[in-house]
Amino acid sequence: MILRTENLSKFFDGVKALYRVNIAVEKGKITLVIGPNGSGKTTLINVISGFYKADEGRVIFEGEEITNRMPHEISRLGILRTFQIPKALKKLTVLENVLIAPFNHGDSVYESISGRWIKKEVELLDKAFKILEFLKLDHLWDRKAQELSGGQLKLLETARALMRGAKLLIMDEPLSGVNPVLAEDILQSFVRMRGEVSFLIVEHRLDLVLKYVDYVYAMANGEVIAEGKGEEVVKDPRVVEVYIGAKN
Repeated sequence: MILRTENLSKFFDGVKALYRVNIAVEKGKITLVIGPNGSGKTTLINVISGFYKADEGRVIFEGEEITNRMPHEISRLGILRTFQIPKALKKLTVLENVLIAPFNHGDSVYESISGRWIKKEVELLDKAFKILEFLKLDHLWDRKAQELSGGQLKLLETARALMRGAKLLIMDEPLSGVNPVLAEDILQSFVRMRGEVSFLIVEHRLDLVLKYVDYVYAMANGEVIAEGKGEEVVKDPRVVEVYIGAKN
């Protein structure tokens, strides 16, 4: 188990956004969180990644408690977060966006004098191109990020996360606004990455995502109301009820 939460709760002005939420993400697996708007999904991943402070409960990553650490501390442990709106630097090229992603930029005095920085730069370039090739973005390496489609920008965010050494990738609606063909490509990329990276994904497009995920949690009113394999969860009467109620 790479990540788990224990009775995680978050309140805003006394209103429960999360209440005693327990989830677990297995290493090398894709875990999906579903639920109608306002069910607590985004609050959950914001608390896990340090953007919100938990009021109760714990977050455990690789056996270590990380509850309420700062986002930059959590990211250095290997938990990388992507957002509904990609945050690429639009005026830089695809390759430049990937190259600036790693931590610890800059060379030491020794590296500058000895010339080791050259080897370091070559290694970074090689890694960046391998990641872009893996995600089928290598043909766009010299294009500015502002020229990419929404789906390509989300793949670029994934490339940046891989460049930073992500162990767990937390993604908020990675398929939002992406055409179905590219959405399938993105999901297939995630499946290929499972040997290196685990995933915790929030997504509404169940028609596309369910066949690619390993485990599903359904939330409503800040609580987990069902969990299990995808088809079992979406057929659970409690899940059906909250989705139908959200549409009425």
